[in-house]
Amino acid sequence: MKSRSLPIKYSLAILLATSVTLPAQAAGLRPFSADDLVRLERVSDPQLSANERYVAYQLRETDWDANKGRNSIWLIDLSQKPVEPRRLTGADVESNTPRWSSDGRLYFFSTRSGSQQVWRMAVEGGAAQAVTKLPLDVGAYAIAPDGKALALSMEVFTDCDSLACSRQRLDAQQARKASGQLYDRLFIRHWDTWKNGSRAQLYYARLGTDGTVNAEPSLLSRGIDGDVPTKPFGGDEEFTFTPNGRHVIFTARIAGETEAWSTNTDLWLVPVDGTTAPRNLTPDGPGYDTGPAVSPDGKTLAYLSMRRAGYEADRYRILLKDLATGETRELQDKWDASPGALQWSPDGRRIYATADELGQTPLFSSDLRGNLKTHAAVGSVAGYSVGKHFVIYAQDTLGSPAQLYSVAPNGGKVTALTHHGKERMAEVALGDYEQFKFVGWNDETVHGYVMKPAGYEAGKKYPVAFIVHGGPQSSMGNHWHYRWNPQTYAGRGYAVVFIDFHGSTGYGQRFTESISGDWGGKPLVDLQKGWAHALKAYEFLDGDRACALGASYGGYMMNWIAGNWPDAFKCLVNHDGIFDNRAMAYTTEELWFDEWEFGGTPYEKPELYEKHNPVNQVANWKTPMLVVHGGLDYRIPDSQGIATFTALQRRGIQSQLLFFPNENHWVLKPQNSVQWHNTVNDWLARWLK
Repeated sequence: MKSRSLPIKYSLAILLATSVTLPAQAAGLRPFSADDLVRLERVSDPQLSANERYVAYQLRETDWDANKGRNSIWLIDLSQKPVEPRRLTGADVESNTPRWSSDGRLYFFSTRSGSQQVWRMAVEGGAAQAVTKLPLDVGAYAIAPDGKALALSMEVFTDCDSLACSRQRLDAQQARKASGQLYDRLFIRHWDTWKNGSRAQLYYARLGTDGTVNAEPSLLSRGIDGDVPTKPFGGDEEFTFTPNGRHVIFTARIAGETEAWSTNTDLWLVPVDGTTAPRNLTPDGPGYDTGPAVSPDGKTLAYLSMRRAGYEADRYRILLKDLATGETRELQDKWDASPGALQWSPDGRRIYATADELGQTPLFSSDLRGNLKTHAAVGSVAGYSVGKHFVIYAQDTLGSPAQLYSVAPNGGKVTALTHHGKERMAEVALGDYEQFKFVGWNDETVHGYVMKPAGYEAGKKYPVAFIVHGGPQSSMGNHWHYRWNPQTYAGRGYAVVFIDFHGSTGYGQRFTESISGDWGGKPLVDLQKGWAHALKAYEFLDGDRACALGASYGGYMMNWIAGNWPDAFKCLVNHDGIFDNRAMAYTTEELWFDEWEFGGTPYEKPELYEKHNPVNQVANWKTPMLVVHGGLDYRIPDSQGIATFTALQRRGIQSQLLFFPNENHWVLKPQNSVQWHNTVNDWLARWLK
């Protein structure tokens, strides 16, 4: 197995760097808890101003009484020594998505007017100004290079000829007494929302002399039967102005009758004056084409592209398209990674991207000849902004939530810019952690992590939380997670083990692809061998007192373990897990996922859906299980969790069901999150202590 072509010395340096010994815990520190986790301030979305003096970023704080997070905009003046972040917008109203215009004004979203609109302010002082006062919420925006126009995405009814018409239609839907909704094609629902007939569309709006949008924006995505940006998670990274401001390039999946089973998104070019319809720049790409980024000279389009149709875990390639000739080439054809989040350097000589790499998510850059450079190797880079003199990035680890850092593009000293939550983190004891590797399925190298409990004492044995990540094509590595954070278990006195089994990202595309069609095969072998290795290598792990936990695919694996490895663990925790592969394929929303993973539709390939189907193993179940599910989970519908609990109860197996009617595939509300953690930890304590 190979990850990518790197010198052996460098690869070992990464591995050594991830073996972390945290400072000895001082007397009097309390264990880290779920309450600490949900109350921590969350740093994200750093944005460097054009003159490179300022960094704006988003900070999420928890409003416990309102049971939600609130975002505000903060500012760092890099000319100050030391830097002192300051709040620009109050925490009493939602403000997010800071973006700089070329004239140095800071734009952002705010709900202070009662709906989400674009606002702006001068960082030197003065009141914020509403830039848009539109009848619909603005979902995403981009600022034209000259600062005199905006691209705006809004949810509209495409047969309406004005935004006011869409507003009236939406109000009428909400006011009517009859609640039935008639559908004639998929999607009928997506992620956590039922479709109401509207679509996200892209508009162009010139700013008046007063800096506001005073006229009806013009539709850019005319004739596009699809959402711009794409649902459910697309944002402003899916559309961009060309440097001269005359065109916009955006991502869209044409819906039609195939939307629910197609991954074919394309990039479309449209003039802002609306003289021609959008033109498809990537008609030959059958998979995802997204993340458009145009070089500063306007000549080259960089974007992310997958080769294969219907496969969402295919490797993203960085493609460079000459916008004059249409000639296209791959930037890194020997880099066996799947990069994301593209940005050009201001001089147009390098392209930056993040990518999973051996249990980390570093920030990389490549020159146009394909020479690769690493800028932040350890931990996970969650957002960044590139200037001529600075690279600003948000980075977290298993031992620290995200903070902002600065480094020169050519390397050198790394400077910490923020320390949010330092007071709380100074009060708590965390678990030490390190990465390990072992011989897994087919004698191939597999990686994992182990974390000691907070307050670890040598010579003692500790109960274990064995976490199985979801995806399944993802990684559980050196990352501070706000739903599955190992430190919450370490704070309860548990050691933690988690494995990047076959199918995980960051170890080469072949490794990632090996899980498709074999959900219960290679991954289970890796989990078994990884668990055996950890028990042998770390004497403080008590193999007789261990519970396994997982969500999504990890929840599927809990059901699979129950039927195929029933004596390994004292208990199981199954969050939003799959119980019946075939029923799942007929009730989930994004059909392409199951159809790729199981080799076709369930009526074409029923034997592949049954090969590793947990429902067929229920007669073997005997391990106590806690089942958790969200009522708004349309990715893995709640009937899967209910069926799991029903099977457990009918078999007479000790079990509980924790149901959240107002949560989706994730538990997001702060008080629900604490309830989730407390319930899970009570379940572990019941069987392990």
